[in-house]
Amino acid sequence: MDQAIGIDILRRRRHFRLATGILLCAGILAAAWGINRIVRPSVAARDVVIAEVRRGSVDNTINAAGVVIPVHEEVVSSPGASRIAKVHAKPGQQVKQGELLLELDDREIRLALEALKEQLAQQDNKVLTLKLEMDQKHKQIASAIELLEIDLQASRALRERNRKLRESGLVSGQDLLTSELNVQRNEVQLRQQRELIEDTRRATASNIAAAKLQQAILQKQIARQQGLLEQTRVTAPFSGMLTSLVEEEGASVAAGQLVARVSELNNYRVEATLSDFHARQLAAGQPVRVEQNGEVLQGRVHTILPEIQNGTIKLLVDLEQPHNPHLRNKMRVDANIVTDRRASVLVIDSGAAFNGKGRQPAFKVMDGAARKTLLDLGASDGKVVEVAGGAQPGDRFIVSDTSAFKELDSIRISQ
Repeated sequence: MDQAIGIDILRRRRHFRLATGILLCAGILAAAWGINRIVRPSVAARDVVIAEVRRGSVDNTINAAGVVIPVHEEVVSSPGASRIAKVHAKPGQQVKQGELLLELDDREIRLALEALKEQLAQQDNKVLTLKLEMDQKHKQIASAIELLEIDLQASRALRERNRKLRESGLVSGQDLLTSELNVQRNEVQLRQQRELIEDTRRATASNIAAAKLQQAILQKQIARQQGLLEQTRVTAPFSGMLTSLVEEEGASVAAGQLVARVSELNNYRVEATLSDFHARQLAAGQPVRVEQNGEVLQGRVHTILPEIQNGTIKLLVDLEQPHNPHLRNKMRVDANIVTDRRASVLVIDSGAAFNGKGRQPAFKVMDGAARKTLLDLGASDGKVVEVAGGAQPGDRFIVSDTSAFKELDSIRISQ
């Protein structure tokens, strides 16, 4: 005969079934969690950079490659084809104004200078000779004039005597006519001699003027040769750093070839180079941030060079601290040219996840996962980028490289 089951047994059975159900549910949840970990990819939080959207200011900048150059620099070139006779300095040393750097061979210039001086002496002698000849001719003509004046007085007296005698019938008309013609002849000869003096004076003055003109030409040529002779002694145009020098004694140099370059010490600017694609966005006076090894120097665009070479444009940047002790000649720097400034906008740290302006995908981090969304990005200064749409203050996004999971819609962020 059947017996009734005890209450304790029923209670134990009920507890067993409840425990079994709980364990079964836990097993199902654990399996789902394991499958989710296998199917859904994850990335460790330490392997990505996450930044938060916040309010801030951003500058729209154009990045350019810059080189530090001296504000004041002068080159010294060879005055003519020559060779290096002697070198007195070395590149890299500090020099004072007027200090001798090198000497060029000056033999040809000295020979040319001596030849010009000889020609000038010849012209001096020619001018002196012309003056002496003019004085001699003047004396000869003056003597002839004096004699003609005496002859004229005598012929006039004879003419007057013949006129009186003709009135008395003591001389013939032929004798009177002859005496009158003699007077006219003497007057003509006297006038010709006086005109000859003026003609001789003008001719001699013209020859002397031509000789003096040749003298002036020779003097200019001599001055030029003396200038070239002085330039064979190459000296520092001002105190500074000798940045380049032709050091090989005996080396040939062509006319106009650079033989030395002197740069001003501790006074620099930046020469920036960038693509001509940005040419229309550039203007004189724009702020520029010059960066080198983490140090930032402020400056402004001074000059935009008009020539475009190989698709690039150059501009000169004046620095607020041109005497900064960390600057060195030919040092390479980054020049960020500020074309626009925006304040109190949404910004996020810049990173490899972003590529320029416009709408682009980004991974928003929330509740241990990153889900793909679209951000509308605007201006960027290389450090932060403007978020024009698609996010709110406090939203967090992966800003490091996301190319490894760019095809996924979401990923887990594991600790």
